[in-house]
Amino acid sequence: MEVLKSKKVLQDFIERQKEMGKKIGFAPTMGALHNGHLSLYKEARKENDLVVSSIFVNPTQFNNAEDLEKYPRDINRDISILEKSGLVDAVYIPQVSDIYPEKTESQHYEFDGLENEMEGKSRPGHFDGVGTVVEELFRQVKPDSAYFGEKDFQQLAIIKKMVEKKKIPVKIKGVSIFRAENGLALSSRNQRLLQDRREASKVIFETLNKVNDWFRIVTVPEIKERVQDIFDHQRGMQLEYFLIADEKTLKETDFFYKDCNFRAFIVVMVDGVRLIDNMHLD
Repeated sequence: MEVLKSKKVLQDFIERQKEMGKKIGFAPTMGALHNGHLSLYKEARKENDLVVSSIFVNPTQFNNAEDLEKYPRDINRDISILEKSGLVDAVYIPQVSDIYPEKTESQHYEFDGLENEMEGKSRPGHFDGVGTVVEELFRQVKPDSAYFGEKDFQQLAIIKKMVEKKKIPVKIKGVSIFRAENGLALSSRNQRLLQDRREASKVIFETLNKVNDWFRIVTVPEIKERVQDIFDHQRGMQLEYFLIADEKTLKETDFFYKDCNFRAFIVVMVDGVRLIDNMHLD
């Protein structure tokens, strides 16, 4: 596996691969890798000649300086995980100056309102930071396809919208949420939880399954009350928000409309660690 530690080294590598006509699959990450990340590379491996990863903790998508500081970083561990997986041909580890050659600041994007829903309400500017780093990585790596997990469903929708509006020649592929045995969606932030709290957090997935059972049988306001009641009785957990939204517009709904696809979204603080999850409602 090639370890590419500068924009120049990456560009030389990509140019050689393109000259050989290789089809490139790409999945950017912020490190702290786990099996959820590897599931992206498994999908990429099925469809491409070359699989590229990147590791870059993007400062412009953090609203909270403390959250940025606490974000887990262990680059040697991450490289070892990628090498042992056998799924990745190259990993790009840029410096901040490779992504932000002048000022470390975001571009401003219009995502047709997707950025104003859910996470956008509590994290202003977050998706400008996501759009900025992903667009720049796409321009440097020049992938044919890029892979993102559905755990960050809003982010996936926004990247699809950015590619559409900017006419970037890359196919965006969503990959199903990878879960631990107890159902907890794998996340780099899970590493900050003690083992017993990770086990207790399975209630998030259990709640989403209950919501799916209640879907179209119980009204949305009643579902929201039931979800709130569940977390009112969980020690060390605080429900930040729960909502049901149209998968296309991400707008919250209080009613179930025919011919619309709906998804439940949930954010829970567990001992100060922010966990997000979602589920398509059948």
